[in-house]
Amino acid sequence: MVSEQTLYGTTKDGKEIYKYTLENRNGMKAVVMNYGAILINLLVPDKNGNVDDIVLGYDKLEDYCGNMFFFGTTVGPNANRIANASFVLDGETYSLKANDGKNNLHSDEEYGYHKQVWSTEITNDSVIFMLEMEDGKLGFPGNKKNTVTYTLTENNELRIHYTITTDKRTILNPTNHSYFNLSGEGKGDILDHKVKFYASKYIPVSEGAIPTGEIADVAGTPMDFHEFKKVGTQIDSDFEQFTITGGYDHNWVIDNWNNTVQLFAEVEDEKSGRKMYAYTDLPGFQFYAANFKGAVKGKNGHEYIGRSAICLETQFFPNTANEPAFPSAVFGPEKPYESTTIYRFA
Repeated sequence: MVSEQTLYGTTKDGKEIYKYTLENRNGMKAVVMNYGAILINLLVPDKNGNVDDIVLGYDKLEDYCGNMFFFGTTVGPNANRIANASFVLDGETYSLKANDGKNNLHSDEEYGYHKQVWSTEITNDSVIFMLEMEDGKLGFPGNKKNTVTYTLTENNELRIHYTITTDKRTILNPTNHSYFNLSGEGKGDILDHKVKFYASKYIPVSEGAIPTGEIADVAGTPMDFHEFKKVGTQIDSDFEQFTITGGYDHNWVIDNWNNTVQLFAEVEDEKSGRKMYAYTDLPGFQFYAANFKGAVKGKNGHEYIGRSAICLETQFFPNTANEPAFPSAVFGPEKPYESTTIYRFA
């Protein structure tokens, strides 16, 4: 149920930002806000019944107005990278902001979905955020009507449901960019977290973390998580891909993808006893082990070190706009976008 709505602050141009608390009977809470359709807090009991916030983020709205790491954000219209900050669709070239070297990353760091004020509708157990973005904004064609719905179930599921309609064919590939630490935010690194993926292949990248176009087998590489393995087991190996990305920051290809919601990852933390099960109806997910350098000031005075969280960003493959062999993220008037991602906790 939605148990609380409180004023969180105001933007520089005077728009009121509210945060909304979803709560179930098991002591689990999710706090979201209408700025960026962001997940601020996710409070989950451990094996002893102690409750911790397990997502990285900030205490103040003003920090989310910066948020260069995209903590908790809804990313869009397109998540991940597009090579050379451009793509061709139906014979027309569309130019985007080059904000990651010569490439585009997460659409736009200043004006993407995560920096917009969304309108809000509340139901008994969900918060629905709504946003319209006009044709040509950020370089993407089509007048777009977006919804992101957060639901917290009695089965300890945080469900994120996306819908987008558009009046032109365009690229649509949103995601949620939450950083999970099952021990609790600010409680060290995640190198001892155990991970299992239902994914036999991954997307190798070249300079700039742009896909080579190949879909490679994980077998015999540090990318193989068929069986539970600690994140830190091979993250500092001399694997060629890690010289480009500094560790895990790649897209995995979900086995037997068929457009239905299916389990693609499990994460375990022995210290807290928490387990996370991740589901999606999308073809891939970006596993990012927070390889940032130095420390980032976060919630409660905590400093987040590199590799202090896991991101599992469900999505179409990076640079799919320029890779005809990848599953298409082209949607239009006759084909609206709709997807569901679920994070379930035990």
